[in-house]
Amino acid sequence: MQLGIDLGTTRTIVALVDRGNYPVVSFADADGDTVDHFPSVVARRGDGLVYGFEAERAAAEGALLVRSFKRELASGSIAGGTTIDVDGLQVRLVDLVSGFLAALADALRTASNVATLLADGEPLEAVVAVPAHAHSAQRFLTLEAFRTAGFSVLGLLNEPSAAGFEFTHRQPRSVNSRRTRVLVYDLGGGTFDASLVRVDDLTHEVLDSVGVNRLGGDDFDEVLAACARTEVGSHVELTERERAALLDECRVAKENLSPQSKRIALEVGHAPVVVGVDAFYAAATPLVEATLTALEPLLDGLDDGQLTAAEVAGVYLVGGASGLPLVARVLRERFGRRVHRSPYPAASTAIGLAIAADRTSGFHLTDRLSRGFGVFREWDAGAQLAFDAILDRDQRTSPDADVVVTRRYRPVHNVGAFRFVEYSRLGATGQPTGDVVPFGEVLFPYDRALRDGRDLGGVPVERVGEGPLVEESYTIDRHGIVTARITDLEDGFSLSSRLAG
Repeated sequence: MQLGIDLGTTRTIVALVDRGNYPVVSFADADGDTVDHFPSVVARRGDGLVYGFEAERAAAEGALLVRSFKRELASGSIAGGTTIDVDGLQVRLVDLVSGFLAALADALRTASNVATLLADGEPLEAVVAVPAHAHSAQRFLTLEAFRTAGFSVLGLLNEPSAAGFEFTHRQPRSVNSRRTRVLVYDLGGGTFDASLVRVDDLTHEVLDSVGVNRLGGDDFDEVLAACARTEVGSHVELTERERAALLDECRVAKENLSPQSKRIALEVGHAPVVVGVDAFYAAATPLVEATLTALEPLLDGLDDGQLTAAEVAGVYLVGGASGLPLVARVLRERFGRRVHRSPYPAASTAIGLAIAADRTSGFHLTDRLSRGFGVFREWDAGAQLAFDAILDRDQRTSPDADVVVTRRYRPVHNVGAFRFVEYSRLGATGQPTGDVVPFGEVLFPYDRALRDGRDLGGVPVERVGEGPLVEESYTIDRHGIVTARITDLEDGFSLSSRLAG
C-alpha cells in the first residue's frame, strides 16, 4: 500500500494512493468516532509510553499529555542520544518518535478505513515529509524513525514542495503560460515554511525556500493562553497539568474560530474567562507578520514585493494553523485576491506526498537545499580558522538521484581539521550567520605517518609542504541529507563525516 504521511506537530495525517485519487485516511478514536488524523501526542502509562488516541485516553485518566515532540527534532543540538521528559520518564527522542510511528502503523492495520484493504504482511510504503528548513540530523532521524517503525520509505520531501503537488492536482487551471509560479505558504502546528515553485504542467521546480523552525500553531495557542491569563489576573498560579489543560483548551478554541467569532470562552485553572477575538488577533498579528518577514526573500524582484503583475498564480495557504481567519486576512491585505486557501489545509501536504508516492502520477520535482553547507578549517598552520561555503542554499537536489560535488587539491599541512556546519545564510564577511547547526567533524591525517590509529586531537597542525592528492566529495542524497568524504586519491585512505553527536 502506497501512502503519503505528514508527521505533524499536532496531528499526523495520512493520504492513500488509490487509482489516481488521494483520499485522506480516517481512524477510529478512543470513543469509536471517525476522525481524519492520528494525534501526535504521547503519555506515560506506568513505566511505558502510549501514543495517539491511547495517550489522550491516559490524559483523561490523569496522565500528563506531551504534545509537539516533533518540534524537538528541529533543535540545533539534536543527536541520537537526545532525550525528552515524558511525565518524569526520560526517553530518547528517536525512540519516542519511532514508538509513535509504530503506533500509527498499528492503527493503519487495525483501526482505520484502510485496514480491510491491507493484506497480511503487506508493506506500508510511504513518502514522508520534513520542514523545508530541516537540517540533516532532523532528516536523518525522521527517516530512521519511520524505518524502525516498519515503514518502507519511498522518499522524503519538503513539506511545501509536497503541498505544491496538491495545488497543481487540485487547481491545474490556476497555472498558465503567463503565471507559472506558486508561492506555497505552509503554517503548521510547529513550523513555518514557504517555497516559490515554478510549474510546467506536472513538472515542479522549487526556486527557493525559507522557513522558521519554531513558529506555528503552538505559538498562537501560547498567545491566547497569555490573553486568558491577563483577563483573569496574574495572581492565579497554574500547575503544570493545569497549564497543559489551558493550552489544549486554547488550541481547540482557536481551531473553532470563524470569521464571525467575537468572543472565546476559556477556563484558567477553575476560573472562567472570556477573551475578545479582537484582543487575541491584536496579540497574535506579530506572529503572522513574522511569517511575512521570513518569506520576503522569495518576493525579491516581484513588483517590489507585490504580486500585481508578477508571474505568480497565487499564494497557497496550507498547514493546520493557516486555518485561523487572521492569517488569511493579513495575507489578503498584503497580496489581494491572489491568496488561495487549500480546502483541506491540514491535509494538503499528505495529499501531495501521496501524489509523489504514486508511480503513475507523472509528477516530477526538482528541489533545492534550503540551508547552506560549509566547513571551518585550520588555516595558517593552525593560527587561524577559515570558513568555506561548499554548498549554497539554492543547490539543486533531486528525489530521484544523488547529487555529488567534488574538489581536489594537494594540502600543505599534516592534519586537516574539518568542522562542518549547516546554516541559513552568510553574513557580509562570508561567515555563516543566523541559524547555524553543527553537522560533524573530521580530523584527516594528510601525513600518512599519522594514520596509525592515534588520537589526532592532540596533534598540532603544522605546515609540512605539498602532500598527496586529496579529494573532498559532498553527496546530497535523494532525501536532502549531505555526506562529506575526504579521500587520499593516491592510496585510497578515506574518512567520512558523521552527524554531530
